[in-house]
Amino acid sequence: MPSYLSPGVYVEEVQNGARPIEGVGTAVAAFVGFASQGPFHEPTLVTNWNQHVQTFGGFDENYLGRSVYGYFANGGGAAYVVRIGGPSTAAHTDPAPAPVEIGGLRIAALPGAGADLTVEVADAEGENPPEDRFRLVVSQGGKVVETFDVSTKKNVKSYVVSQVRERSKLIEVTERGSAALTRPDNQSVALAAAPSPAAPAAVDAREYVGDLAARTGFGGLETIDEITMVAVPDLMSAHQRGLIDAEGVKTVQLAAISHCEQMGDRVALLDAPPGLNAQQVRAWRSEQAGYDSKYATLYYPWIKVFDPASGRNAMVPPSGHVAGVWARSDAERGVHKAPANEVIRGAVDLEVNLSKGEQDMLNPIGVNCIRAFAGRGIRIWGARTLSSDPGWRYLNVRRLFNYLEESILIGTQWVVFEPNDDRLWSSIRRNISAFLHQAWRDGALFGRTAAEAFYVKCDRENNPQESIDLGQVVCEIGVAPVKPAEFVIFRLSQFSDSTSLVSE
Repeated sequence: MPSYLSPGVYVEEVQNGARPIEGVGTAVAAFVGFASQGPFHEPTLVTNWNQHVQTFGGFDENYLGRSVYGYFANGGGAAYVVRIGGPSTAAHTDPAPAPVEIGGLRIAALPGAGADLTVEVADAEGENPPEDRFRLVVSQGGKVVETFDVSTKKNVKSYVVSQVRERSKLIEVTERGSAALTRPDNQSVALAAAPSPAAPAAVDAREYVGDLAARTGFGGLETIDEITMVAVPDLMSAHQRGLIDAEGVKTVQLAAISHCEQMGDRVALLDAPPGLNAQQVRAWRSEQAGYDSKYATLYYPWIKVFDPASGRNAMVPPSGHVAGVWARSDAERGVHKAPANEVIRGAVDLEVNLSKGEQDMLNPIGVNCIRAFAGRGIRIWGARTLSSDPGWRYLNVRRLFNYLEESILIGTQWVVFEPNDDRLWSSIRRNISAFLHQAWRDGALFGRTAAEAFYVKCDRENNPQESIDLGQVVCEIGVAPVKPAEFVIFRLSQFSDSTSLVSE
């Protein structure tokens, strides 16, 4: 208490008792896979595709890059990337070809860009362009694939080195020296193909699972609390190359599920193996991947997307793109909305075009199908977890509880070591009720009134003297989450007169 020793006016700030609970983020993904560059086993935050390219490289033969690209293209805002594996001892050691020098610039092909690349220096568009402006045209196989309107001035946004570094997926440009650059003469040069990135060394399930003490694999993700989604797209890449067998795939997927269950605030996005039809996926799910977890989901089939590395469409596992759809749905509607009936941006086709009858046998066993609809695009058409418990059947319910639990956990840290009395219990009830009331108004909880949607109980009944003596304060919270309208049924009948109905 302050001391008042001399006459005067004193102004003091006092706590009014209200401590609002702020909702936590719900759309931060974690990707574990192979990359052509970047640190090993170090969870690295990337918030856009350019950051990923600068740290881990662009598109290559692995699925990590294409999955992260699909994540951002579909609405993802932040992700942690963990590079696993290592350079293969059998990988080639051919040196990179010398870059081509044009004026004061060095131009070289990026690893994995392919062969038959040419770069042309041409005049900038428009009449009487400034002397520092020119166009850099990149062609592959005689076809123009990239064009940059650039400048040699370093203090402008269109500076040639920074523009190519941020936008190009095929070439890199560096300066020959520190002197001021001059516009290079118009010319066309051919670039030698850069060596492909070294293939990852032989890996096993331990490489993915990792170790908490060493901060590797899934273990390294345990220290990052804001992660809400975990995807391992390159698990199937390793399986296709023969680095991991079917039993290893199951081991890694179980480890991902175990990680999410242990953390309690994230969900694993699993991919089915490639090349399976609906009957084979059903058998794989029932006989081999008999997972039962409310912290995991499974999506099928694989999707076909454009692959800039090869210039052709290629099949990729859907987990990265689906994670982006989750983030987009959370931003547009809220975490309580099931992330289904949503278009997958960038998907041009499916590995298998499923029929309604085929989904009829996959949906009950927790396989979330991706289907193509005429005039409506390729959409996610399922929103279930892999749990056999009907209470946790729907994905949005699991993610809503993750959101509520984490928000309340972080927003009530001030309670620790407060006097355990009626005033504390009243403050807890008031703050949590205000948070849940806002969630109900946002449509996350079911009920015509707030009393039907939730309750908060923290009083002498559930905090007897024995609990107080043990230093415990117990607060009981009940919520009624909204469930998705998975089956929409319209019952029609033929109306004959005002007194009878003839059913069809």
